[in-house]
Amino acid sequence: MKVLIATEKPFAPVAVKGIKDILDEASVDLELLEKYTEKKQLLEAVATANALIVRSDIIDEEVMQAAPELKIIVRAGAGYDNIDLEAATRHGIIVENTPGQNANAVAELVIGMLIYTIRNRFNGTSGTELMGKKLGLLAFGAVAQNLARIAHGMGMDVSSFSPLNRPQKIIDAGFHVTDTLEDLFIHNHIVSLHVPSTPQTRGSIGYDLVMKMRKNGILVNTARQDIIDEEGLIRAFEERTDLRYVTDLKLKAHDEAVAKLGDRYVFTPKKMGAQTAEANINAGLAAAQQIVDYFKDGNHTYQVNK
Repeated sequence: MKVLIATEKPFAPVAVKGIKDILDEASVDLELLEKYTEKKQLLEAVATANALIVRSDIIDEEVMQAAPELKIIVRAGAGYDNIDLEAATRHGIIVENTPGQNANAVAELVIGMLIYTIRNRFNGTSGTELMGKKLGLLAFGAVAQNLARIAHGMGMDVSSFSPLNRPQKIIDAGFHVTDTLEDLFIHNHIVSLHVPSTPQTRGSIGYDLVMKMRKNGILVNTARQDIIDEEGLIRAFEERTDLRYVTDLKLKAHDEAVAKLGDRYVFTPKKMGAQTAEANINAGLAAAQQIVDYFKDGNHTYQVNK
């Protein structure tokens, strides 16, 4: 049996070693395809793979057609919109993610970007503090839970609206439940988005919601780029010059946003949420172990194409 790691952005060497150790113990072969530059390379490498570990690599119908022996794909991370789930299901391939492995890294990034923002990008002028501010979380999955933990420790008042209608989970964690999405935007100084990209969420955050934000509000997006209605967001920010947008997912209309919003649009050069050594290792090891567990006893706990 062979597992292929196909990563345009490679795992850290220590993560690859850990993955290899897990697979060696299970008598599973490992093949690496790192920093590939053409899809043709991926199509050739996947031809004899029984399992595939990827990061943000695009795995579509063409890739699956080229992989007749492929039984399972594991996305080392929480999001999986880079994998065609319908195609995988048609081909009888299980798709899994590794939820929670990158969560603390993303949560810490949010806090870091917020401090940078409210301290006026460290330009020497007087800024504000996070302590005492109200933080609203859209969804309450692993990233939001870690962010809530850190924010609460910094003296912030945390609440959440869960589209999955899981208020008890929020209550059990010791935080406030927000009844509606609109209330989340109305009552918090900072709103942080943590929903996946789905047909229901794509383009869901736009003009109407942003205009409900309280004065000097901050909207944070470390989830997915396409949950933002960019035209509506930019229009709202043009009308509400007190608002700021913080993200590690540059807008498609990036140049327009820079021109119109200036310093109120705070972004990282690349997607940075999971870019820590710890997250890199955790997600890779989890992916390898999930593959071993699947072939050993059929465990598919983290399957996402059910």
